[in-house]
Amino acid sequence: MSESLLLWWRARSGREQRLLTIMAVLAGLVLGWLLVVQPLSDALDAAKARHGAAAVALAEARVRVEAGRGTAGAAPALPVDSLLGQAAGEAGFAGARVASQGPARATIAIDAARPQALFAWLALLERRGLVVERLRAQANSDRTLSAEAALRASSDPRTR
Repeated sequence: MSESLLLWWRARSGREQRLLTIMAVLAGLVLGWLLVVQPLSDALDAAKARHGAAAVALAEARVRVEAGRGTAGAAPALPVDSLLGQAAGEAGFAGARVASQGPARATIAIDAARPQALFAWLALLERRGLVVERLRAQANSDRTLSAEAALRASSDPRTR
């Protein structure tokens, strides 16, 4: 078989051999793309989607757990800035920057958070006795949000 293939190849002119070589390389590239690169890309997209769904499910589960504890409307036991820092760490917002504005007020800045997880976390904070006074969220290029929020304790007599 290989001898007949070699005879066939030698019967081709130099130009035909170059064209057949180019055709074989291009066919190999197309097959490599279809059989290797495209399935890997699809698998990566599916993994990102599963990760997003898991993050949302985790945030929703944390909200359900907090709602079950009956802490809605209770005054926070810690100063607001300490409570925000602790809650941000628990929710996975490790790069959150918290600034105190007195014992009953604080601001927080988060550079990147999934929208579902961020808003579920803010709802959890409201159940813990904090009120969101101001929220500014901007979309990032990677389908996350950067957010800045000002929160206060709901038991603050100056804001009732």
